[in-house]
Amino acid sequence: MNDRENEKKLIEGEDYYLTPEGYKCFTEKFHLNRGYCCKSGCKHCPYGFDKKTNEIRNKLK
Repeated sequence: MNDRENEKKLIEGEDYYLTPEGYKCFTEKFHLNRGYCCKSGCKHCPYGFDKKTNEIRNKLK
């Protein structure tokens, strides 16, 4: 396994956690490491995206 494959591995409890329904819910840390907003209305979005208004309010400041 090379270094690039190691970087892509997700760590439960750090990058995501499992919801009671069994879904992966990505953490704020994961989103910041990814480096951009996917505009999906994620629960822990550090970029402040509002799915109702389709706007990003800069939450990082």
